[in-house]
Amino acid sequence: MSTPSPQPTATSGPTLLGIPLGAIFEIALIAIVAISLERIVTRYLTHFAKRTKLEANVANNLALTFRILVLIGAIAAISRVGGFDTNLILSISAIGAAAVGFASQKTIGNFVAGIFLISARPFRVGNYVRIGTVEGIVSEITINYTKILTSANNTVSISNLQILDRDITNYFYESVNHTDIYCYTFEIGFDHLVPTDKIIEIFNEVFKKIERNLPRTPDYILTRSAAFERVYTIYLYVENPTDIFTLRPKIAQEVFQRWDEERAKLKK
Repeated sequence: MSTPSPQPTATSGPTLLGIPLGAIFEIALIAIVAISLERIVTRYLTHFAKRTKLEANVANNLALTFRILVLIGAIAAISRVGGFDTNLILSISAIGAAAVGFASQKTIGNFVAGIFLISARPFRVGNYVRIGTVEGIVSEITINYTKILTSANNTVSISNLQILDRDITNYFYESVNHTDIYCYTFEIGFDHLVPTDKIIEIFNEVFKKIERNLPRTPDYILTRSAAFERVYTIYLYVENPTDIFTLRPKIAQEVFQRWDEERAKLKK
């Protein structure tokens, strides 16, 4: 009867401070890959932001988000090399992600909506827009909110998640010689007391006063006519969106002032 031969015992390789050199090499390799990936993507985002005229704070938020993702991936990889149970790490991460997602559902929704707006770019900083019932100049676009400067000199912050559910009107018209031109439209209504030819004369007189400083002469069109009212749509062309804040009320005031004068003459 033969006796079992003793099995050779496994010997560990060289270590440094009790840590196998192989594990140290793998950890260093993971760190080098993570740092290199972070620098490459950050550099790309910087060039992308300059090329597309992306706002600095938006580009910084994107870079920060990517850094966090790289950090999480690197920690998970290093934990696996260190001998931690991967399933345990994934379970803890899933529980944490679920807790964070439940606690900040709107924040995550705003973040995703912000990424979509940055990619689709229905508007950019400086554009004159109408978002739902809010109208004005886009002053800032962040991952979570878009800020609109209104004619009342107030800044309205709209969550990006709400923007996706609202109608968006961008009054940008065209770019001529690297200059943006906006075409802003608004309506003016009259009764039928003053004849049409006199209303056209009023429009031409008022437009002539302001056309000198505008890229194009304002225009008008009869939008609808009912039994008691005629409504005209005014087309106002400007280079500086802030001019809309002053020119719209100025046009309306002068048109109605001339209209009142004509009505007074007809009533005599």
